[in-house]
Amino acid sequence: MDFWENFWGLLWFTCWFYVVISLVGVLFWVFGDLFRDKTLNGWFKALWVIGLLFLPGISLVVYLVARGNGMAERNEKYVNARPGAQAAPSRSLDGVSDEIAKARALLEAGSITAEEYEHLKERALIV
Repeated sequence: MDFWENFWGLLWFTCWFYVVISLVGVLFWVFGDLFRDKTLNGWFKALWVIGLLFLPGISLVVYLVARGNGMAERNEKYVNARPGAQAAPSRSLDGVSDEIAKARALLEAGSITAEEYEHLKERALIV
């Protein structure tokens, strides 16, 4: 009986530990986004910080619903603004199909093997 009590206690501890660590991680993520946003007034930032500190669960949900749409855009601007950062290449579907067509032409000409063609096709589709 003692083993099962310890087992269930450990299981509950693990679940709650995961929830708390996740909550702290999301809080740091939201704080980073909050202070990265240049359009938000300082007073509103202060109100968000107070809400996040005293009512973290409710404030996180409200923040993600109210301001979640721009979080990815602000993060991308932040990452690209760092020194030495390069913007991620944006490729259209036409560019991918052109790469595959070039690889197919090389395969038909006998310049590459079928394995190399598959590798080039996968690479074009992934990137």
